[in-house]
Amino acid sequence: MEINIKLPGVKLGVVEADGLRVAPADPGLAQLMDEVCERKRREFTLETLADAKAVREVRAMFREWGMDPSKYRPSSEALLRRVVQGKGLYRVSNVVDIGNLGSIETGWPFGCYDRSRIHQPIEFRHGISGESYEGIGKQTWHLDGRPLLADSQGPFGSPISDSTRSMITESAQDILIVLYVPVGAADASLEVAIKRLIERLTLFAGAAVTRSGISRPA
Repeated sequence: MEINIKLPGVKLGVVEADGLRVAPADPGLAQLMDEVCERKRREFTLETLADAKAVREVRAMFREWGMDPSKYRPSSEALLRRVVQGKGLYRVSNVVDIGNLGSIETGWPFGCYDRSRIHQPIEFRHGISGESYEGIGKQTWHLDGRPLLADSQGPFGSPISDSTRSMITESAQDILIVLYVPVGAADASLEVAIKRLIERLTLFAGAAVTRSGISRPA
């Protein structure tokens, strides 16, 4: 699935997975999450986290979009701060947990979407006046001037907070995961993250078919 990018400084890793089963994380995934969280908690403090390469690069990407990353925190940094504080990752479902795990490993925002609820073409752009959606765990998220993914029906995702329209529920079988990656990050690192994501979707969620690619600015 190609995504038309209309914002500077970013490339998007794109993973589609079909025929998977959304359920609570099994013991193997839960153990992996705990191990990675413990490693990150030992690696960083809240003070040193701000100096981490990936965090700095994502913050610079936000600034290039006209966003203050201290006011509108990237989802990846919000997750990392939670982990460093010893709170661990949220336990949502195997699919969402896999995305969050990849996000704290890379330092990049990941978005997980139910493909049955979105429609091509998809673009990554600034929101325009009057655009909004119901955010997951939040009230109405006003999108004017904010980075977002939109389909033919309007905005559905963001590297800050995603919408309830496209959220992963237990009825989801075919999904889209988008990695919001600073354009200067090495393709090799992105390819490793995509490969690891596919392996986990297959192992822990039973994905039958997967496709992946990298969308770049025109």
